[in-house]
Amino acid sequence: MIQKKICMLGSFAVGKTSLVSRFVRSIFSDKYHTTIGVKIDKKTVHIEGQAVNLMLWDIHGQDEFQTVRVSYLRGASGYLLVADGTRSATLERACALQKLASETLGDVPFVLAINKADLTDEWEMDAAPIDALRLKGWEIVQTSAKTGHGVEEAFSRLAQKLLKGATDA
Repeated sequence: MIQKKICMLGSFAVGKTSLVSRFVRSIFSDKYHTTIGVKIDKKTVHIEGQAVNLMLWDIHGQDEFQTVRVSYLRGASGYLLVADGTRSATLERACALQKLASETLGDVPFVLAINKADLTDEWEMDAAPIDALRLKGWEIVQTSAKTGHGVEEAFSRLAQKLLKGATDA
């Protein structure tokens, strides 16, 4: 079985922990719990007949006062960037975190999840910056940890990219 370490990266309160809970345990809670340090979960997915064990490192939210510990990123095979559609600044932070992750890990697969798709009427994000990231080759999935919309898709796309990288190596 292939095992891959995945880091969850994004600002505070974008829904990283909720996405992991929805993906691993199919649950959602409205209660907000701040992640302190890192929380690790795992789930096995099957991609093209191959079992891939995903070790999900849910790293505390990063904002201007907290920075991601580079040591948490070491050994990661890929990462899920998470932004909150209702807060446009979280997309800018996700872009900064992608740069940090790229500098630390090199060219590893990632997917950007724009979370809170159940609240699109409250979104602050414009299509233009998202389209610009797609043009740069970014894989982007709209997700809702609350409803489950796009959650499996985001993790599956990342797992497919990881598997492709494993077979290319």
